[in-house]
Formats: sequence, structure tokens, C-alpha cells
Amino acid sequence: MKRVSMVALLITLGFATSVFADTPGTMRVDYFHSGNNTTEMFSLDQVVVEPLPWTGNMSQPIDKTSRGKYLFEIVDPESGGIAWSRSFSSIYGEWETTGESRRINRSFHESVRFPAQESVFELVMKKRGPGNEFIEVWRIELDPSDVLVHRESAMFAEHVVAIHTSGDPATKVDLLLMGDGYTAAEQEAFVAKAQELTDILFSTSPFKERMDDFNVWAVAPPAAESGVSRPSTGTFRDSPIGATYDAFRSERYVLTFDNKAMRRIASSTPYDFIEILTNTEVYGGGGIYGLFSTAAANSEWAPYLFVHEFGHHFAGLADEYYTSSVMYEAPTEITEPYEPNVTALLDPENLKWKHHVSPDTPLPTSWPKEKFEEHSIAYQEIRRQMRADNVPEEEMNKLFRDTKEYVEALFDESGKKGVVGAFEGGNYQAKGYYRSAQNCLMFTRTEAFCAVCAEAIEKVIDEYTVQE
Repeated sequence: MKRVSMVALLITLGFATSVFADTPGTMRVDYFHSGNNTTEMFSLDQVVVEPLPWTGNMSQPIDKTSRGKYLFEIVDPESGGIAWSRSFSSIYGEWETTGESRRINRSFHESVRFPAQESVFELVMKKRGPGNEFIEVWRIELDPSDVLVHRESAMFAEHVVAIHTSGDPATKVDLLLMGDGYTAAEQEAFVAKAQELTDILFSTSPFKERMDDFNVWAVAPPAAESGVSRPSTGTFRDSPIGATYDAFRSERYVLTFDNKAMRRIASSTPYDFIEILTNTEVYGGGGIYGLFSTAAANSEWAPYLFVHEFGHHFAGLADEYYTSSVMYEAPTEITEPYEPNVTALLDPENLKWKHHVSPDTPLPTSWPKEKFEEHSIAYQEIRRQMRADNVPEEEMNKLFRDTKEYVEALFDESGKKGVVGAFEGGNYQAKGYYRSAQNCLMFTRTEAFCAVCAEAIEKVIDEYTVQE
């Protein structure tokens, strides 16, 4: 496998002579996020200076999209001015909505990254409160000249491969594909899969039209053995990134809880966003806004998983499905969600995607909901039993294919294809929440985003790029 020197490639792309003459370094704050469903606490782990320059868009230092459950700000302690801010979501933020958070305390390792600061600064953490307003939950003063600030080396640079390059990382969206569970002998297979899934992403609108706004990098530190952990079947692997199925006891949910290992590997290459490709066949994945997404790279459904989960991570899109079992507890009251593609429809006159809706489209908008639910609930029961019986993955794939065929035929007959409205069912709830279209890549295993999701994706691309 031919690898180009990372330093040489970045110089070729213009990173060493960025359009920003004073491109800063990259700083990261690692911390522990602990608590339960009523109490949470933040504890400093370390301040890190990463080995590569900052890749973010310095012309847009303040977050404009605000898609996450949390928001961090880098603040001048004297003036109170905000040097940088970004919203994000986290594993802790999901875990606190599970039943387990009512019974025990847990800690999760997390990080925030920002342009390196030259003088003392404050890291301010905020969280969504009533009305989705951000409320301060943690503030800490940090000194970048402190002797304990760790300077990380690019120890995995020799493993980095450029999959797609469009220009200076400081002016583009930098997507890092991280392979987990690939041995040294499987590196060629990883790079081939990374290229295949990159091609899938850029064949999907609106990424298709904006591919020149992206760089895509790939790295997969060699694993001792193939695959990642799947505890429900007694499979355990000490893979480099630590990805695992059965996150929060959901058999298809794949996450890594080893944030420090992931960050140390990722810092060897430019990145704004991360998708972890697991060297596995069993259907599974996950996506958390501003953290990472995951996809089972060898699954028949890898193209769908890759793009769907990236939609969560990249644009903060909510899941629009609601008949699948999830680990989250139902909300005690219906409130307007902050995600851009679902609504509680509490104020139809001010629907967040009203500009996409034709005046003659009724709100709520009818669709064959009862037939869909009848089929989907039966399918979910069959799926649960098949997973319990640990059937071959091909049998599970056939179930998925049959279901996709039924749903698409049902939707074709409804006459609502292409209609933008408010279709009840979404955000894991059958009632009280609405999605903008009858079907979308965030709802079923289809191949296209709806107009509302596509618009939400483009807004994030705009925030991370500089148009020449």
C-alpha cells in the first residue's frame, strides 16, 4: 500500500501556508463526565496540545447551528469575550436518559477541541435547560503554559492514508475514517472499504454536490486479531479504538467508550469529524453529534449505516424511526426537540421547516401509519427472536430486504412521495412527534435524505468551510 508522507501531503494541500497566515495549533481538554439521572459533575483530566495545526474554520468561531445537548465556550476571563464555541452531544448525555442512570453512577471520558490559546482562558460548559436554552454547568480556568500541559506526538501518522483531498484542511470539512479491528494483514481491505464508503457518501445528496468541500482521511492502527467486541455473544476483542456492540445493552448499537485511545490515534491526522468502521459483518452502528459515528463495515447494509449514522454525527439529525426498541426512556412531557428534522408540532404556524411546506398541505399530514406500524411491530418481534437465536447474518439480511421492499411499496401507493409536511411518528415515539417527510434515510433503510435533512446538512458544511 502506497502512503504519502503526511507532512508532504499537507504542504501540497497548502496547510503549511494556509489562507490564514496565523493558523493556530490544536488544543484539547480531556475531562471526566460523571453522575446519574439527577446529578452530574465534570472533572479535569488533562490539557493537550495536539501535533497538527487547527483545521476548523477560523472565520466562523461562534457556533451558528447549535444542534447539540451541550455547548462549550472558550472565554477570555478578563473581557468575557468568547474566542470559540461549538455545540455537541455526548455518550453521557444519552446514558442519563436510560433506566440504568436511575440505579447507579457512571463516568465517561470526553474531550473538547479548539484553536490553541496563548494565554489563560476559561472553558465554560453549558447544557440544554427549559425551553432548550443553554445553562452553564461547569467553568474552569486553564493556563496553556502550565508545565503539565501534555504535548501529543503524531504517533500513528505512518498509518494515515488520504482517501479524498480537495484542499487546505483549514478551509475544508475534514472527515477521518478510523478502522477498528483490522490486523496488519487487513490494511488493504480497510483502505478499500474506506474508499468504497467515501464513494457512497459522495453519491448521496447533498454530499454529492458538496464533495469538493471535503477531505477524507483514513487510519487503522493494526489490531492483534480481527473484529471488535460483541458481548451479547461472548465475543471480546482488545481492539485499538475499543469499539463494541451492545452499547447500553442495545445489540445493534456500536460505540467506543475509550475516548482517550480514540483521540490519541485521531490526532495524527487533520479531522473535524470521525466515523469508525468496524471490521465486522453483523448489522450495527451509532452516531452522536460532534463526537463520532460508527458502522459495521462488512455488513450488507454498510452503505446505509455509514450515511445514516454520519447524519447523526455530522448534522445532529434525530432518528425518525419509532417502532424499533431503544434504551432511552420515553419523555415525561412532549416538548419541542432541538434537532432540525423532528418537531412536536406545538405551534403549526411556526413549523421549523415551514418554508418547505406547500400552503395546501395539511398539518399533521396523513400517511399509512397503521399499516406501517402493524408490519413493523411484527418485524421487530421476528428480529428480536432471530437475534436471540443467533441466526446467520444472511437470514437477518433477508428479513431486512423483505421489510424494505414492503415499506417502499406501501409508501409508493400512498401518494405522499415528495410531500413535505408533518408526519406523525419519530424521535422514538409513535405519538407526539412528527417528521417532515413520509420517508427519509433517517427513517427507513432508503437511500436519500428528505429536503429538511439535506438543508440541515448543508448548513453544517457551510459552517466548516471557507469558499474561495
